Amino acid sequence: MLDQHQFVRTGPLMDVTSYPEWTQEMVYHCDRYKSLVVDHELFTCMKEARLDHATHKAFLSGGWPVIEQFPQYMAMNLLKIRYGQHPGQDMARRYLIRNIRVEQNHADHWYNWATASGVDIPAMLSGHQALETLSLSQWCWQVCDRESLAVAMAATNYAIEGATGEWSARVCSEDRYAQLFDESVRAKAMKWLKLHAKYDDAHPWEALEIIVALVGLHPDQHTVTALQNAICRSHQFMRLLLDHYMRNAKVDRATTPMPSVCLA
Repeated sequence: MLDQHQFVRTGPLMDVTSYPEWTQEMVYHCDRYKSLVVDHELFTCMKEARLDHATHKAFLSGGWPVIEQFPQYMAMNLLKIRYGQHPGQDMARRYLIRNIRVEQNHADHWYNWATASGVDIPAMLSGHQALETLSLSQWCWQVCDRESLAVAMAATNYAIEGATGEWSARVCSEDRYAQLFDESVRAKAMKWLKLHAKYDDAHPWEALEIIVALVGLHPDQHTVTALQNAICRSHQFMRLLLDHYMRNAKVDRATTPMPSVCLA
């Protein structure tokens, strides 16, 4: 039986006012960090089809560790759950089991995107990445290994998936980037972006609902601070990765577009 401290959402899933006041304050605070990812120059250049080819390929290669490992982060969190112990844990169990397969499919789509973009696939798969690009995947692994289910899901399923859905939608808001790919491979090359831009926007909200169900209506300040810090830290590591690529771009990004590419 639910007690007076148990959270049960009654309003729309994707409306922040459907959640307790502490959650709303946390979301508003963390959104400032998320906007620095979503509005990053790299995604502006990608959307406008003027991201230089070397930076474009480096981003796809450097983003691979998190894409490849994301199902593993979720599996690590699944191991923390015992069925029937808590309504929030049961919600998390269903969410994680359902989405692990989805994330594996997303890894396939990223692989296709990288291939279509001319990325050195053997190098990408071998893990030869710059140290700056590995910090995000290492953070995700650490938080899922060491922290509570709620904190780990906040850092990954809420923070990273939330920002990713928004920047994907931003890139897909115009057709200029998609037109860089030959028509014969365009759909395959764009599938990862299109999927995240269209339906993945519900996933972080589902994660947020689970997080609130896990910690309840009135968590202590230590718990709220831990959740907030995990979310903001994920956004900061995402921005660190993006800053690294733009800082090391080799050509004038404002005038040199990415060339048309196609599957080899």
